[in-house]
Amino acid sequence: MLKKNWMLASAESCTGGLISAACTDLAGSSNWFERGFVTYSNEAKTELLGVDAALIDTHGAVSEEVARAMAAGAIARSRAQVAVAVTGVAGPSGGSRAKPVGTVWFGFMLDGRLSSEVQHFGGDRAAVRLATVQHALQRLVQLLG
Repeated sequence: MLKKNWMLASAESCTGGLISAACTDLAGSSNWFERGFVTYSNEAKTELLGVDAALIDTHGAVSEEVARAMAAGAIARSRAQVAVAVTGVAGPSGGSRAKPVGTVWFGFMLDGRLSSEVQHFGGDRAAVRLATVQHALQRLVQLLG
């Protein structure tokens, strides 16, 4: 990111700011980390990131569509060129047959290119959140490579 003079924004739901914290734990992160949005509620996703409420109503907060809209919203509402967004079911409750606990959707936007993927993590709430942070950052590094 430094080579390209790019900045990163995060849009987080189930991780509640842990991705931002992991980034800003690194000395010098102010050179590449622009801002983080913690959008835990559906209203926050709409108000802070511009995610259409109808999109959430139709697909649910934990969905590919919402993860992609969160990433696009983070770019639109920041000075960043790169965004990572996460929305998932960390547990122990809140899961369903279609979206069991551990289901996490990721949205990535790099220099105008939007991508998304889903992962299913095991373990308790802390384990799901930690795995989400690790996967988000590892995948971001891959995409930047």
